[in-house]
Order: sequence, then C-alpha cells, then structure tokens
Amino acid sequence: MGLFTKDIKTMNDLFIHQLQDIYYAEKQLVKALPKMAEKATDKQLKQGFLSHLDETKTHVQRLEEIFRMHGAEVKAADCPAIDGIIEEADDIAGDIADKAVLDAALINAAQAAEHYEITRYGSLVAWARQLGRNDCASILQKTLDEEKKVDKKLTSLAEGKVNLRAAS
Repeated sequence: MGLFTKDIKTMNDLFIHQLQDIYYAEKQLVKALPKMAEKATDKQLKQGFLSHLDETKTHVQRLEEIFRMHGAEVKAADCPAIDGIIEEADDIAGDIADKAVLDAALINAAQAAEHYEITRYGSLVAWARQLGRNDCASILQKTLDEEKKVDKKLTSLAEGKVNLRAAS
C-alpha cells in the first residue's frame, strides 16, 4: 500500500497505516540490532545496541497495545524506508575493514534508523491527539522520548570517542 493509496481516506486511516509502518520498522530493528551489536568493536556501542534491543522489544509491545486500544488489527505494513536503512548499513559494514571506522559507520546507520523513528513517532503523537486519543498519544510519547534519548547517546558516543578513533 502506497502512502497516497485509495485505502487512506481519513486521518484515522493515515494514523493506522503509520502505526503499521512503524510496527514493521520496529520488528525489523529487533532483528537488525543484534547483528549491529555483533559487528561493533567499541564495548559501549555494543552494549548500547543490546540495551536498545530491549527497548525496541518494548516499543513493539506498546504498538500492539495501541492497535488494541484503537480497535485496529495488529498488522505490519512493509516499510521500504527502514528496509533501505538496514540494507545500506549491512552494505557499508561489509565494505569496511578498519574496525574503528566500522564503529563510526554503525553509529551513523543507527542514527538514520533513530531519525526515521523520531519522525514517525512525532507524527503519530500529533495525530493521536488530533483524533482525541490522548491515551494512545501518551504511550507513543514515551517511545518518542526514548528514541530521542538513544539518538543523543549515539551522538555523544560518536563525538566523544568513536569518530576520533576512526579519524586517527
């Protein structure tokens, strides 16, 4: 289903479609994060990926709760954007021999995924409120706040040591 498909006629339809999109994305990230942790050589980065894996599993559960609260079928819609981000990360990681540079590339890939999620969750929070679903909005806001926190941690790790090591 494309973004401007006939199936999306109302704000509620758009809300549900984007829930399905981010649900798919989160489930794909549950698969990708262990692989990223395995490739990371920086201990803090490796641990960060594993910690975020646990958070991501919670995000999946929260989305399932929101589907139920909203009376919608728990269903994923293919998300070519997250597939592309993950595929690009795999391609780049496979091409880098220098482990310090690999860690910098992994942070970049993780932040691409985080920024995608931040965009989606930000819209979902606003739409839930517009639809009068403050109950859903508050749960989505928790996840949005966690995604922003992870992004800040990744930036701090990159700027604090990983990028410096990669550049030397």
